[in-house]
Amino acid sequence: MARGKLRVYLGAAPGVGKTVAMLSEGHRRRDRGTDVVIGVVESHGRAHTAALAEGLEQVPRRTVEHRGSTLTELDVPAVVARRPQVVLVDELAHTNVPGSPHTKRWEDVEEILAAGIDVISTVNIQHLESLNDVVESITGVRQQETVPDDVVRRADQIELVDMSPQALRRRLAHGNVYAAERVDAALANYFREGNLTALRELSLLWLADRVEEGLDRYRTDRGITEPWPTRERVVVALTGDAEGRTLLRRAAQIAARGAGGELVAVYVTPPDGLVDARLEQLEELRRLTAELGGTFHTVKGDDIATALLVFARGVNARQIVIGASRRRRWQEVLSPGVGQKVVEGSGEIDVHLVTHELTRSVRAPWRFGPELGRRRTALGWALAVVGTAVLTAVLHVTPAWHDLPLEVLLYLLLTVGTALVGGVWPAVAAAVLGSTTINWFFTPPVHTLTISDPENLVALAVFLLVAVAVSSVVHLSERRAAAAREAQREAAALAASAESLLGERDQLPAVLRQVVEFFGVDSAAVVRRPTVRDPWQVLAATSGFDVAAVRDASVRAPVDDTTSLVLVGRVVSAQDRRLVSAFAVRVGAILRREELVRLADAGRALAKDNRARTALLAAVSHDLRTPLASIKAAASSLRQPDVVFGEEDRADLLETIEESTDRLTVLVTNLLDMSRLQSGAVVPRLAAVHLDEAVTAAAALLPGGGRVRLSMDAGLPPASADPGLLDRVLANVLENALRHSGGEVVVAASATADRVQVRVVDRGVGVPEGAKEAIFAPFQRFGDAPRGTGVGLGLAVARGLVEALGGTIVAEDTPGGGLTVVLDLARHEAAAGEPHGTDAPTVPDRMAT
Repeated sequence: MARGKLRVYLGAAPGVGKTVAMLSEGHRRRDRGTDVVIGVVESHGRAHTAALAEGLEQVPRRTVEHRGSTLTELDVPAVVARRPQVVLVDELAHTNVPGSPHTKRWEDVEEILAAGIDVISTVNIQHLESLNDVVESITGVRQQETVPDDVVRRADQIELVDMSPQALRRRLAHGNVYAAERVDAALANYFREGNLTALRELSLLWLADRVEEGLDRYRTDRGITEPWPTRERVVVALTGDAEGRTLLRRAAQIAARGAGGELVAVYVTPPDGLVDARLEQLEELRRLTAELGGTFHTVKGDDIATALLVFARGVNARQIVIGASRRRRWQEVLSPGVGQKVVEGSGEIDVHLVTHELTRSVRAPWRFGPELGRRRTALGWALAVVGTAVLTAVLHVTPAWHDLPLEVLLYLLLTVGTALVGGVWPAVAAAVLGSTTINWFFTPPVHTLTISDPENLVALAVFLLVAVAVSSVVHLSERRAAAAREAQREAAALAASAESLLGERDQLPAVLRQVVEFFGVDSAAVVRRPTVRDPWQVLAATSGFDVAAVRDASVRAPVDDTTSLVLVGRVVSAQDRRLVSAFAVRVGAILRREELVRLADAGRALAKDNRARTALLAAVSHDLRTPLASIKAAASSLRQPDVVFGEEDRADLLETIEESTDRLTVLVTNLLDMSRLQSGAVVPRLAAVHLDEAVTAAAALLPGGGRVRLSMDAGLPPASADPGLLDRVLANVLENALRHSGGEVVVAASATADRVQVRVVDRGVGVPEGAKEAIFAPFQRFGDAPRGTGVGLGLAVARGLVEALGGTIVAEDTPGGGLTVVLDLARHEAAAGEPHGTDAPTVPDRMAT
């Protein structure tokens, strides 16, 4: 059986019109003669959506009993048995009621597709699993219902239902999305214009990536290699030198000219993986690429120009930016440069040759390979001169043992040996000396530079050419082998360093200790100064380091513009300077990670402060209303000129005013303390709080508080809390439990070695698993409670205050039905002579009032 096709309507936020688009597509297909049914459509009370669903056949939903409530879900067996051509299934990320055959609705859709039935569905961008954390960082709300990205990616069609943030907010304000009582809260929180703009951009980018994937598959399947004028991609070729910064900025400007332009930086390395550029320079270019919004790539290739063109065509780039050549004119005559090769092979790709500050000021040196050092070069020159003299003397005193061919081979052997020891230039000198010596001593007529036999002339010329060629090859091979050995040494050192850092909590001092051990210096440090006029600041250092030694340090490797890695002691060899740069790059990575950790900690602190401030404002609006109303009503009654109150009535009204004023005094004092606490001016006044007394006091002031029953362990130790703040927490939690429970509310408490746990248990309808975290968010009233039951801030206030006390508060299911709110607080540590628990007996059945 052929698998059905999936079409998904993707939206940036609720209310953009995904369900309407799905239903309109259903009507269009039905009018065309297609058998279309509705599997499940969530209208959320929107009249237009409900009206649009009329006229389409609906497969009856499956009813499920859960905790005393009757809920409905998509009936997959009924849809499969009905076998329509197309079924409409709303909200792909929906979580099914516990006990359903599948946990998620997208799993229901997979079963329907497997039965050969086409499905049209909807999903919001915030429900995609890969974007869950991103959406939370934007909106501050973590989505509990998600769908794997792969499910949506596999859809045969994905259509974006788009709407500007301003238009969506107007729809929300007109009551077309949520009920009127939820509009203000939605506009002030999730549906802020900045949130909607960010979510819209996220949707467009995600969908653009999917379109790009489809285009890449199409081009690959059909073997298309020429670039297509779709998204403007600019490839910038980097050499790892300083001009890379200029090239990157110029390429970024070119990419920004077109809509959706993309910057792609590429560095080409030899096939053996040996990187000639300085590592810190490459790392700087990598960071700059990220800052400019581009991507950095490293590719391997024998020929830089060919590798660059292959890469550009592979990413469908239409433009290449490359730096102007620094080669000398005579070098360009001998062999074309990379820029010329790229231009000749570019075809449909535009090539930009960008001049830079190093084009004429610094010319590329002409050399065969890396330097071997003065000692080996000196040995090579000595071998070229002394070796030639010794060999000539030996051959001169043994003329009977050899002839000209053997003599030529011996001098050639000397030339190769010189190349191995000292490099190409001593070898060239040995070849010239050898050919001259052969001509003078061994080629007739001897002791003259004249050659009588033309064959001998040719032999000497061939000898000179072969000697130079062989010495060049030997030279390059030896230098490459030396570079490979050095790279292997560096890789082993860095691998050992990385392995040893895995278990280190404070990695910067550990890296410095490794630097001291590896290079054998006296001390090392990471120092920073914002400007040259500022003193050096030591971020980390090994023992014995003196900041005064920075000026005379043997090595000072830059980490970034203001930070350096300093080594004090013996002079580090030139071969080890590259490894020092690698350690500097690692130090930079550690510093950036520590900075990110600090920013994350600061963000969490700000989030905590924000939650506490939210709780503070929530408490003002939520808890001040009742006492203020009581005071207003009592005072207004006493001021009525046409009403005469008896002494008893007058005393009752005055008592009401006094009690409400006392409640306001206590509440305002606690709120002010909470405000000072979050501003860092004060800390909570922690004291030993006996939980039975705190619960009894909190329940006594609540309507229906007589239904609160205590069930606590004998000898329960006191909790460490601020009495005033804990009173507000218990009052809000108990009030919530009493509102949603028709019977009694049980408060149980127990203790562990260092914690005290309070459980407020009700037997109400409970809360689904996916909504347990949401009930602690502001303006959340579970079950669409009618107006007049509060604005849904009680549990948000409780969470903010509990976190200020260093505790936690979570919601769990009550066995048998209902909700249990669990408060976890620190246990009070009794001072010497202070009892460790209460002397009260167990109170399993004592009523709180």
